[in-house]
Amino acid sequence: MKTLSANLSKTLAVLALGCCAWAPVQAQTSVSRIAWLSPERIYNESKLAKLAGEKLQEEFKSREKAMNDMAMRLKAASEKLEKDMPALAETDRVKRQRDVFELDKEYQRRQREFREDLNQRTNEERQAISEKATKIIKQMATVEGFDIVLQDAVWASPRIDITDKVLAALDKDK
Repeated sequence: MKTLSANLSKTLAVLALGCCAWAPVQAQTSVSRIAWLSPERIYNESKLAKLAGEKLQEEFKSREKAMNDMAMRLKAASEKLEKDMPALAETDRVKRQRDVFELDKEYQRRQREFREDLNQRTNEERQAISEKATKIIKQMATVEGFDIVLQDAVWASPRIDITDKVLAALDKDK
């Protein structure tokens, strides 16, 4: 009896081990579909992105011109101060140095505000593109049966790259 129970226990253990070994094989029989896309290409190559770039360029054109004009004034004032420095009285030199310093400070402040505003508007436009692309990607994933769509990868095979399809759908949907 003792031998029978030991053999039965060994047999059950072998069967349990076999079932555990078989489970991953069973799980792997259904193939997962993976897709990948390049968000940078979406942000740079889509018609929406190009239209957004043109819109931003037009929106910030006057401020950019004002910044360029201010930079030219600062450069001219700085060069004039440098040229006139030896002939200036101490009080005039100090006053003009302070004026150039204040102009430089104002230029840097406006330049920082310009960059911040431009970055904010760029991010807003990218967010709008991202929302449209996400809708398209979700529809595509459902229709084509993708289990996961990745956007960040060290490397991805061109076989799973759906960027061109998403670009085409975005440009058509525009």
